[in-house]
Amino acid sequence: MIATIQYNSRKLKIDLSNPLDISIPIRDGKKNVNAWYIGPPKIEPEQFDGDIVSVSKGASVNFNTITFNPHSHGTHTETVGHIVSEKYSINKTLKQFFFLAEVITVAPENFEEDAVISAKQLRFAIGNKQREAIVIRTIPNQKDKKTMQYSNTNWPYLTQDAIAYLVKKGVKHLLFDQPSVDREKDGGELSSHHTFWNTNGNIRKDATITEFIYVSNKVDDGCYMLNLQIAPFENDATPSKPILYKVLD
Repeated sequence: MIATIQYNSRKLKIDLSNPLDISIPIRDGKKNVNAWYIGPPKIEPEQFDGDIVSVSKGASVNFNTITFNPHSHGTHTETVGHIVSEKYSINKTLKQFFFLAEVITVAPENFEEDAVISAKQLRFAIGNKQREAIVIRTIPNQKDKKTMQYSNTNWPYLTQDAIAYLVKKGVKHLLFDQPSVDREKDGGELSSHHTFWNTNGNIRKDATITEFIYVSNKVDDGCYMLNLQIAPFENDATPSKPILYKVLD
């Protein structure tokens, strides 16, 4: 199913029958990916007067309650409301869902006790390309990213200069395969988040950060059309399902 998209002055072709899902789903239990020092998500049938509402227990329907935190338990997309006192709902600020994206693969550099992605690395990977969205896959890129317990691991992150470079390039949507674009323990500075949303100036309300993605090694670097699907929560962040479609030559 080939679709042609008019993008500015270009006509782009994508194959809608070949979606590439780069999300990590939320599932019940300790094997779910996790960060930020809280327990696993729970997906449990409700009980009424001692009766478990599950077909396997004799009920006519399954009726599960899901308890989770979007920032801790899987792929999520967040708005500036994550780091400011004003309330910005991702369900209201994200109004478009298709973006021209570039997938890049980066090996974090050693910096003191950390592993970081620098502006120099991003300049090399992106070059003169102009993209609305950047999808960053870090290496090594093993499947355990989908079940990793990240708390107290000091994961790789983006330097403030790297984020400033993306903002200058006009990137509105940043997708990253770690729990946060910032250092795990930074004293609450969140400098990369603040820089991306320009909280000390004209806030970039229409910009988003998506964390906890997983980009399979089968996905090549290059140009894609991104469909950034979100669950309609009125919250600073929500579970999301980013889908890539390769731009055909």
